Amino acid sequence: MAEPNAYRPVEGIFWMLLTGLCFVAVTAIVKYTGDRIPPAQSAFIRYVLGLVFLIPMIRPILNAHLTPRLWMLFGTRGLCHALGVMLWFYAMTRIPLAEVTAMNYLSPVYVTIGAALFLGEKLAARRIAAVAAALIGAAIILRPGFRELDEGHLAMMVTAAVFGGSYLLAKVTADEVAPAVVVGMLSIWVTVCLAPFALAVWVTPTWTEIGLLFGVACFATAGHFTMTLGLRAAPVTVTQPVTFLQLVWATALGAVVFGEAVDVWVVVGGLVILGAVSFITWREAVLKRRMITPPTPATKV
Repeated sequence: MAEPNAYRPVEGIFWMLLTGLCFVAVTAIVKYTGDRIPPAQSAFIRYVLGLVFLIPMIRPILNAHLTPRLWMLFGTRGLCHALGVMLWFYAMTRIPLAEVTAMNYLSPVYVTIGAALFLGEKLAARRIAAVAAALIGAAIILRPGFRELDEGHLAMMVTAAVFGGSYLLAKVTADEVAPAVVVGMLSIWVTVCLAPFALAVWVTPTWTEIGLLFGVACFATAGHFTMTLGLRAAPVTVTQPVTFLQLVWATALGAVVFGEAVDVWVVVGGLVILGAVSFITWREAVLKRRMITPPTPATKV
């Protein structure tokens, strides 16, 4: 039998391929559901239905004996993540799948900046250059002055930053409690924080819409699970580049299913961003730092 921590790159790449497919499925289902249900309500229903997956985490949460400081951190993270989820659902109704996917690659870049500002991480010249390259990639996607920008683009810029902040808070709490507690508390707090926003704009959903949003919860949960398996099998430096295929699949799906035009600049910009993120990840591994830069899917809903 293979050891749990054995280096298995092929297996790691396989699980990350499945992770990418799961998160592209999440994006596609949200896109297909449309905007009849307000974004805040769609996000709330997704998280309420996803609470069923918290059942195995109930005991670890009850046994965690959380301090007031941890409650504050979990609450802050839940509020940040809830804002990001609402903006992400909104962006999905406004801009093409490929652009949502490409701009989501910015989250690890914001994590790198935040780690330098708040966690004392060193931001050497090479990492600064990589961050600058990622921002250039975002500019290639947005091309301000050369195309009409939508509110969805602004929403995704904020979404990536907020998800980055959520991940940093997760890193802080993960040093003090079990991973199951971190995941479970996120789901609980996000559901609570979304509730008032959802109730303020509530539209009675159809059974079809409820089924679609449950599908979102299932694929999102499966994506995080397969990502965990991938990261156990191989380091992030191996699995991170695989996440670029999400952009390929999102572009193809948007063109074939939703009739969205293929924009080569979005693909180029996404490749530039992911290249920068992969470089930052590789530098952390070379310098043997505690891994701060997350795999791209780790910041998703």
